[in-house]
Amino acid sequence: MDNQPQKKELGIEITKETAAGNYSNLALITHSNSEFIFDFARVLPGYPKAQVVSRIIMTPEHAKRLLLALRDNIGKYESQHGEISLGTPGMPKNTIPFGFNPNNTPEA
Repeated sequence: MDNQPQKKELGIEITKETAAGNYSNLALITHSNSEFIFDFARVLPGYPKAQVVSRIIMTPEHAKRLLLALRDNIGKYESQHGEISLGTPGMPKNTIPFGFNPNNTPEA
C-alpha cells in the first residue's frame, strides 16, 4: 500500500483582460492586523498624480508567502541576468523617475 499523500494540482484560469496585465511602476503597501493591502499604481511623466491600476488584498500569511516567492524569484533572476540596480545615477534614492518625489506631495 502507498501511504504517500497524493499531490493535488490546482488548475488556474485567466481571462483575456487579466492576461493582458497592468503596468505599474509604483507600489504602495499598508496593513491592518488582519490583512495587507497592495496598491499598484502607474506614474506618468508630467502628471502630478499616480493612477492605481490594481489593488490586491491578502492575509498576513499569504503576504509572507508572496515575500518568500519574490525573494526566491529575484535571486533566480539575478543569478541569470545580474544584480538589479535600485538607483539611478545622479538621482536621490527617495525620488521616483519623472521628477515625482513621494516626500513632497503636489497640491491638487
